[in-house]
Amino acid sequence: MTAVLDAMPDTADDDSAPESPTASWLARAGAFSIDVLLGIAVIATMALLTLSAPQRGWLWWVLTATAGLIFVLIAVNRVVLPWLTGWSLGRAVFGIAVRKRDGSPVGLARLVGRDLAHLLDTAALLVGWLWPLWDRRRRTFADLLLRTEVHKVDRPQRDARRPAAVALIVATLLCAAGVGLSYLVVYRHDRAVDTARTQISEEGPRIVEQMLNYDVETLQQDFSHAQSLTTDAYRPQLIAQQQAVQKAGATKNEYFAVSSAVLSATQQHASMLVALQGQRGSDPKDLKFITATVRVDFDKSRDGQWRVANLTVLKKPQMNQAGQ
Repeated sequence: MTAVLDAMPDTADDDSAPESPTASWLARAGAFSIDVLLGIAVIATMALLTLSAPQRGWLWWVLTATAGLIFVLIAVNRVVLPWLTGWSLGRAVFGIAVRKRDGSPVGLARLVGRDLAHLLDTAALLVGWLWPLWDRRRRTFADLLLRTEVHKVDRPQRDARRPAAVALIVATLLCAAGVGLSYLVVYRHDRAVDTARTQISEEGPRIVEQMLNYDVETLQQDFSHAQSLTTDAYRPQLIAQQQAVQKAGATKNEYFAVSSAVLSATQQHASMLVALQGQRGSDPKDLKFITATVRVDFDKSRDGQWRVANLTVLKKPQMNQAGQ
């Protein structure tokens, strides 16, 4: 007599395996809101605020660092805590946990892979997130791919609702603080830029006139005054030009700004175009009329005064003899 023994099939992933109760879609959505959406709201707020913050300024770095920290906290809560304790904050509140089909715990690699696979749920026009509504085991695409499920389990002994409430309050305060701080900083920055633009539009042409004007009788005094209107970096270039004027035989040089336009302005730097007209010479019978267009860059000094940082001649001076 021969006995035939059939090998027992592996029921770990088979439909005939004992079925543990799965979590409802609403419970999963609530846990996901606490674990992910709450942090995403803070990150999105910080990201939007960086668009209006001064680029690479201290506020920009604070907002970026805050967003980065929140992203790390989301990852720790979603992956590391479930691996170490079996719970994330949101799942602890709703009494659910990620498990294998047989109810055994899920390892770190599978938890990471599952969260990455959720990108498929999102890429499929969010259909993957809704799939549990009609799937018998209430699985998303990520669950199907990684062979995981979300089961109903007993809540941890420590009540997670209080930490969840604290997380909600902190997230709200972070968003409110970011908005308030950005408003103050950006508002002050914009006001400072508007003030700088107004200052340079009024003072810039006068500074250029004073720097270029000189008289033979007060030549050294005029040159010294012109040098005081420039930055330390540009001053040697101006001195070289003044020395060339002296060697060529200085005469009276008088410019007037007839029009100007601010090209750009920040709190510390500005650029503008200046159209000049003037006359050269001291003898009324030998006067030469001058026209020129220059681009002038300004820097604000420590004492709050605008100084010429560079002057570029765009249209060389054209001289016409008086009476022509």
